[in-house]
Amino acid sequence: MLTHLSVNNFALVDNLELAFHQGMTAITGETGAGKSIMLDALGLTLGDRSDTGLIGPHSNQAEIHSSFEIRANQAAISWLEDRDLLTEQKECILRRVITKDGKSRGYINGKPSIINDMKTLGGILIDIHSQHQHQSLLKKPTQRRLLDDYANCHSLSVEVADTFLKYQLSIEQLNQLIDNNQAQTARLQLLTYQAEELQQLAFIEDEDIALETEQKRLANAESILTTCNAISTLCLPNDTSGIIDQLARSLQLLATLETEADQQDTGSISELFSSAKIQLEEGLLDLERFTSQIELNPTRLQTVEERLTIIYDLCRKHQIKPADIPQLYLEVQKELDSLNNIDDEILQLESTIKKLEVSYFSHAAKLTKSRTMAARKLNKLVTKQLKTLGMSGARFEIALTHLDADKPALRGMENIEFLISTNAGQTAKALHKIASGGELSRISLAIQVVAADTSDVPTLIFDEIDVGIGGGIAEVVGTLLRKLGNQAQIVCVTHLPQVAAQGHQHYQVKKSPNKKGAQTEIIILDQQAKVEELARMLGGLEMTAQSLAHAKKMYELAQV
Repeated sequence: MLTHLSVNNFALVDNLELAFHQGMTAITGETGAGKSIMLDALGLTLGDRSDTGLIGPHSNQAEIHSSFEIRANQAAISWLEDRDLLTEQKECILRRVITKDGKSRGYINGKPSIINDMKTLGGILIDIHSQHQHQSLLKKPTQRRLLDDYANCHSLSVEVADTFLKYQLSIEQLNQLIDNNQAQTARLQLLTYQAEELQQLAFIEDEDIALETEQKRLANAESILTTCNAISTLCLPNDTSGIIDQLARSLQLLATLETEADQQDTGSISELFSSAKIQLEEGLLDLERFTSQIELNPTRLQTVEERLTIIYDLCRKHQIKPADIPQLYLEVQKELDSLNNIDDEILQLESTIKKLEVSYFSHAAKLTKSRTMAARKLNKLVTKQLKTLGMSGARFEIALTHLDADKPALRGMENIEFLISTNAGQTAKALHKIASGGELSRISLAIQVVAADTSDVPTLIFDEIDVGIGGGIAEVVGTLLRKLGNQAQIVCVTHLPQVAAQGHQHYQVKKSPNKKGAQTEIIILDQQAKVEELARMLGGLEMTAQSLAHAKKMYELAQV
């Protein structure tokens, strides 16, 4: 429900604060006073296109706030929750700022928002019926929503749409699989060859490192043996006396030296020479063991080098390192398994699509039945209501045009369009082709009155719905609006006293001259002021005792 509207520096309004309540609010004023200013300002917070010409003449920017109480509006609560915009107070504040440089900014509950989001949320919060772009009744989605709400089949409509989307996604996946199946025959052959090649290779982890070490030893075996023999020759006893013999001779000489000198001076030297002899002997034993492992084996060398060549060639082909060969084999095998299972996946998807088709057509048939029954009922009730609104020859009709019976569609198996015939015997045609502005507003009013019990839009605004009517019909319109105010919040801009008298609240729009030129203000009227405004609307600028009495009587009758 709309609770508050704040307007600053917008058109001829410097500052305006309006509070709104449940029930019907009437807005009146002289022609040219600016009754549409409030709706234009409100429209900006609902996502209307901005215009720098709307900024007050003595300001660089205009700013408008509209506040809504949404505790009973679950659709708005869910929309805000999904975008993390819901406040603890369960309220919604829309703010719009437009500046002279042509920029426009929008905010939802204090957070910057794109204008399209404000427009979407605005459609959940309020429905404006007028002779400009807010005529949502002309839009087929609105017509479908109204019919589904009246038929109480919104959840069924959602189920149909969800099933269709799942069906469509499954079709896309199936087509993709079929395309892949045809295009990847060559890929399957390649992967099969690669898998066999990798399997035959039977690569062991770190095998390349071990082979490189072995290849190096085998390739240098002769040189290694020659070097080892040279070392042994230098150390072991021989004709020229090896290092060990020389160390033994040195130790003998040191023993002689100990008898000739103080052992404390030579003892440590003897220990070092003795240790060197022992370590050299141990080193020769290790060298002998190492040498025993070295063999001249050209056959094994050739085998190792051929194995390394196979490994390196495969790595170059796949642009990987030897360490990556096991992972490559796993990936090739995984893709190969997937391609081999594609036929099974196709069969599974085909089965899923058939089940979704059965589910879709079952739900769609129920939806069609509900819509058809509701349309027949609405046709009669709205046509009857139009007669009370001065359109005696009008006939309202909801056309359900069935689509291809074999092809699912997002919104069900029929197109929905509201038609109207404004004269007896005339063929019913689309609303936008037949109805005038005033007629469209009354058609909308008739539908809203009939569907009030099922409509979930909490606030309805009617702008000049009484164009072209008067007398008794005007009283009927006013009575209907007041009645509708028991189901939803109604705001009505009117020039007819019969309609204005029915308002639970009454705002008057005035334009007055000031130092800046002119200014529009909107004031709420108490009982006496309301009677005087009704008298002005009845008799013109000059109020008479008769017009006041008539206005008072009209006001009193409306309160019954």
